[in-house]
This record gives sequence, C-alpha cells and structure tokens, in this order.
Amino acid sequence: MEWFNALVQGALLGGLYALFAAGLSLIFGVMRLVNIAHGDLIVLAAYLGLSVTLALGVHPLLALVVVVPAMAAAGYVLQRGILNQTLGQDLLPPLLVTFGLSVIIQNALLEVYSADPQKMNAGVLETASVSVGGLSLGVLPVLTFAVAVLVIAALQWTFYRTALGRAFRAVSDNQDIAQLMGLNRHHIFGLSMALALAVTAIAGILLGIRTSFDPSIGGGRLIFGFEAVIIGGLGNLWGTLAGGVILGVAQTIGAKIHPGWQLLSGHLVFLIILAVRPNGLFPRISG
Repeated sequence: MEWFNALVQGALLGGLYALFAAGLSLIFGVMRLVNIAHGDLIVLAAYLGLSVTLALGVHPLLALVVVVPAMAAAGYVLQRGILNQTLGQDLLPPLLVTFGLSVIIQNALLEVYSADPQKMNAGVLETASVSVGGLSLGVLPVLTFAVAVLVIAALQWTFYRTALGRAFRAVSDNQDIAQLMGLNRHHIFGLSMALALAVTAIAGILLGIRTSFDPSIGGGRLIFGFEAVIIGGLGNLWGTLAGGVILGVAQTIGAKIHPGWQLLSGHLVFLIILAVRPNGLFPRISG
C-alpha cells in the first residue's frame, strides 16, 4: 500500500508539472519558440498572486481573477514588442533574449521582494485531505490535478474546435501562406503567448499555495516543465499531462527508495525516455 500511495501521490504531483509545461508546449507548438524565461514567469505569477492577496485580503485562488488577465496581457505585449522580432530560422536569438528576460525577472523580484522565501496562505485548503480506498489524499494536490486536466482539455478544445485554434494551426504549419490568407501572424503569436502565460499564472498561484518560493527557483520549474514536455512529445498537450505524471511518479518512487534520489530519479527517467524515444512518447503528428 505504501508503494501504491507513492504512485498516486506522484501522479497528483504530475498535475502541477503539467501546468508548468502546458504553456511551453503551446508556444512551441505554435511558434517553435523555446522560452528560457518560462520558469521565472511562473515565479513572477506567484509573486503577483502574493501581492494581490496581501493588498486585497482575498484567498489566493481568488487572486487568479487579477493575475490571469495581468499575465495574459503581459504575454501579448512581450510577444508583440520583443519576441516577434527574434523569430526566424535561427533558434539562437529567442534563446538569448528569453535568457536575458530570465535574468531581468529574477533581479527585479530580488529588488522588490528580497531573497526571503515567501508563501501564500490558503488556510484549510493546504492541510485538508480526503480518504479514498484507504489512501489519504490532500485536497490541494487533487484540486491541482483536476485543474491541470481541465486546463489542458480547454487548450485542446481551443486548438482544434475554435477559429482561434485554426489560426494557431495555420501559422504553425506555414506562416507565409497563413499571412497570404489574411492572418496577421504577429497578432496570432501574441495571442498564443497571452494564452500560455494565462496558464502560467494558474501554475504560479498553485505553486505558491503548495510550497514556499523565492526569486531563484525559476530554473528548477523550467527544467520540470521541459522534461514533462519532452517526455510527452513536443506540441502534444495531452502528452504533456502524461509527461508530467511520469515525471512526478518517478520522483516520488525515487524518494521512496532513498530521500536523496527524488530529483535524480526524475532526471534519469527523462534521459532514458529521451534515449529510447527522442521525439517523446506521444509526438504530435503533423497534418
């Protein structure tokens, strides 16, 4: 039962990793853009949530009403103002620009909030649990996993059942032809980044409720997101959820074997899958 419990807890942890990764998967699928600052944007969303909860005295989940639109607007402005100018055949310019953005965000957060760890107070939600089949499941991890499933389902529906999704797929398949058909690719790219950072806002708030955070942890969240995306398959949203679950399970099983193996076991599983399936377990099939 202990091992089964570790398996379940790892799967629930994978929901948070899937939220870290969903924005990465979306923007790579649409723009082929690798955002090095993604982890720091998650942390930025957590700090914005903290500021909103302290300023307005509301529950952290209610802070989503402010943080999600704010991050989405920031994503659109960032893409239209800076990142669109870096896109092209060469992958190096967006990597360098987003690396610089990562450094700027970290230092700005240090200046404003200091290096002291912070945490959002969600009250009873942090400790509440339910008993299912002899297992004690935390309400927050279950809620996080449910949110991850709903977010990815909503992104999948948007991508394949709406006009905006058709525009995303058109510019992803061939930017020049999409432009000739009347689609403004710069605007579409801006909307995709806005949507990605809206998801990032949700991930940041849930991260801030689950554990303490400081300006330096963005790199670790970025690694978890990248590993989930690559395990699941680049550009495959449901694959991203599967990748997050696999990563979470690997970490909890590793921690069960030896406390020091938690992160190492996740990285090892990632490397093994990458060696066996370089395109991930569920790569997106074009066309």
